Amino acid sequence: MNKTILFLLFFIQTFISAQFSERNLSAEKWQFKNAKDNKWLTATVPGTVHLDLMNHKIISDPYKDENEKKVQWVENEDWDYQTVFKVSDKELENQNADLVFHGLDTFSEIYLNGKLLKKTDNMFRIWEIPVKNDLKVGNNTLQIKFKSSVNVGKELAKKVPFTMPESPRSFVRKAQYQFGWDWGPRLVTAGIWKDVKLNFWNHAKLENVKIEQKSLTKQKADLIIHAEIFAEDEGKYSFTTDKTNHDIVLKKGLNKISVPFKIENPHFWQPNGWGKAMTYLLKFALKKDAQIIDQKDETIGLRTIELIQEKDEKGKSFYFKVNGNPMYAKGTNWIPSDSFTTRITKEKYQKLIKDCKDANMNMIRIWGGGIYEDDEFYKACDENGILVWQDFMFAGSFYPSDEDFLNNVKEEVRDQVNRLQNHPSIALWCGNNEIDEAIVNWGYQKQFKYSKEDSLQVWKDYKKVFHEAIPNALKENLTSEKNIYWPTSPSIGWGHKESLTEGDSHYWGVWWGEFPFEIYNEKVPRFASEYGFQGMPSLDAVKAMFSRNPDLSLENPTIKAHEKNARGFHIISEYMKRDYVVPKDFVKYNYVSQLLQARGMQIAIEAHRRAKPYNMGTLYWQLNDCWPVISWSSIDYLGNWKALHYQIKRSFENQVILTEEIDGFLNFYAVNDELKKFDDIKVEIQVVDFKGKILDDLTTVQNGKTLEGIAKIDHIEIKNLIKHSNKNEVFLKLFLKDINKKIIAENHHFFAKPKDLKLTQPNIQIKKISATEIEISTDVLAKDVYLMGDTHFSDNFFDLLPKTSKRIKLSKPVKKIESMSLWETMNP
Repeated sequence: MNKTILFLLFFIQTFISAQFSERNLSAEKWQFKNAKDNKWLTATVPGTVHLDLMNHKIISDPYKDENEKKVQWVENEDWDYQTVFKVSDKELENQNADLVFHGLDTFSEIYLNGKLLKKTDNMFRIWEIPVKNDLKVGNNTLQIKFKSSVNVGKELAKKVPFTMPESPRSFVRKAQYQFGWDWGPRLVTAGIWKDVKLNFWNHAKLENVKIEQKSLTKQKADLIIHAEIFAEDEGKYSFTTDKTNHDIVLKKGLNKISVPFKIENPHFWQPNGWGKAMTYLLKFALKKDAQIIDQKDETIGLRTIELIQEKDEKGKSFYFKVNGNPMYAKGTNWIPSDSFTTRITKEKYQKLIKDCKDANMNMIRIWGGGIYEDDEFYKACDENGILVWQDFMFAGSFYPSDEDFLNNVKEEVRDQVNRLQNHPSIALWCGNNEIDEAIVNWGYQKQFKYSKEDSLQVWKDYKKVFHEAIPNALKENLTSEKNIYWPTSPSIGWGHKESLTEGDSHYWGVWWGEFPFEIYNEKVPRFASEYGFQGMPSLDAVKAMFSRNPDLSLENPTIKAHEKNARGFHIISEYMKRDYVVPKDFVKYNYVSQLLQARGMQIAIEAHRRAKPYNMGTLYWQLNDCWPVISWSSIDYLGNWKALHYQIKRSFENQVILTEEIDGFLNFYAVNDELKKFDDIKVEIQVVDFKGKILDDLTTVQNGKTLEGIAKIDHIEIKNLIKHSNKNEVFLKLFLKDINKKIIAENHHFFAKPKDLKLTQPNIQIKKISATEIEISTDVLAKDVYLMGDTHFSDNFFDLLPKTSKRIKLSKPVKKIESMSLWETMNP
């Protein structure tokens, strides 16, 4: 072999050994067992102990029947996981080897070849452990011993001299919803819920890269790249940004460097409804002697965002300004999409966020009782123009503030902020969900007989965590333009008048207070970050509650077990009586419950949007489910759109024409959420009976108005509109048109509640246009048409006006399509 070939082989070997390399230990063969047992069973990593037990038929699926009750023993046991992996002598020639655990749930001891390396106590942290000296050539045994989070939590709770609400979950830094919620089961998991990596590296490694946006104009984006580099060897290196080499000198240990970066004629990232969500892929490399030893990619979006709170004559504003323009936030609240988080696939994340985009949303709030979601969630939000209100994972309880807890929280914030901050979708960091309100409004102090000193301690603990520890950690880890912090949501509880004049609001007078839907017209906040009403899921999701052919009845114990709110069925039925004829048949009841939910949220959203710019945001509770359940969601666990989600799509259109009945008058509002304006708008009104006869035609209401944000068009006395007609037998067709007579928006208005409408039986015809398109028509008004078939319909639960037709696209071909309308529920 000649010298040239020897040199090349030496160069290649040296180059490879200098490179950062990563092994995914999750792909190894894993085993698990109850700590009390000796027999090991096969396990899946990432995963949870419940899924492993299900795979071995030790427990039944807790989502089925009433099995949830039968698996509660799992949370009280300790569980061991282990794997054996090989390490080559070549790998051990690297200077460094780090074990990295991206998610351990929750209290664990990590052993490598019998040696205790680390104890962990936080599901949300990343645990990185140097193991070069603990590895050996050949087989290595990695074992993680998990302690029961419930048992450890109980021991931690004993250190506090008074009873904490929801104890012991608030002492445990893990997903709080696992302890049970009024839409989710109690499934307190344990296990390796994210990947385990073994990283080999030499000389130095890139720990973190964050991109600071110093200024942004149409001509130029001025950025600063901040990199944290850990060096094993001091000396000369280079840091590459977009093919530009920056020579740097590193000292041994942690180094922080900053280099400028410019983008000429930048494309702005725009929220959904305003334009394209443009992103840039930036590539960074760390070099030693001209060889790449580590590299990272970051996807960014160029946009500015501000939270505007300014005093006015009615209180204080609360809205987001994006790229210099006030944005009306339209969106929802997100909970984890499965109680077993490792089952949430990238495809499910992408579908649910696409469903948000398709429903004209531009913001989603990640609720504080769940998890910091997978990277795929934020990637999907980046791509679809959905801004993220990011709660930290604290919800509806009191939390301790001892030194260990505070340090744990600081590290949690650091890990998650460093992971997420470069995503353009992140709009706000929020300290917690409903903890301020819980302290003030929920009566826990009285319930648990707190002394004055106990109550004072609760406030001290609260301020240490949410007014000191978290904001200080954000300041340390975020660049200034990304540091928008809101301590708690809501800022003021819904029983206080100030909750409607400043900050964000969780208004629960509807549902919890059992006030009628119409109260939404009065209780309009500056920013509605939570409000909602329950509805049944699809029939397929109801059937998914059973392991066998189900008996579909509200009295069925399984269906009752999948309604987690103790008064849920009672509240739904009471509201249903107000607005609908209550069906006895289960299928019809399921259908009407969905209509009821959609009706309530439509009333709320329209009240919010009519109040623009006083109100500048409406985020309903909630988008999704974590198991098959009767809940507040608009999309059920199987991914089916409920009636609510179809209504959300209509209610969140960028341009809408809305009505408001007050004191015998009907007011008309035109709302426009886009940046463009419409000149010389007008409303055209037709008074139509249920058979399609036009009784009156008001071709113009008012001319000359320009529509930028909102315009109150006119008001008309209702008796002059319907004159001699029966209000139960007519409706209004509304058209909002621009100067060129182009329809900007259309709507229709009924003067009576659904149960009081004098409907006649519609003759609904469904015609096949193609394998994935149908046309549906009717002779008379078909109210709330419900299409049934094993496919997703582009529209559903809609009013089909008399003597009209509508084309509907299908997500896939289907042999049979059935339909139902409100008339059937009123005429059994």
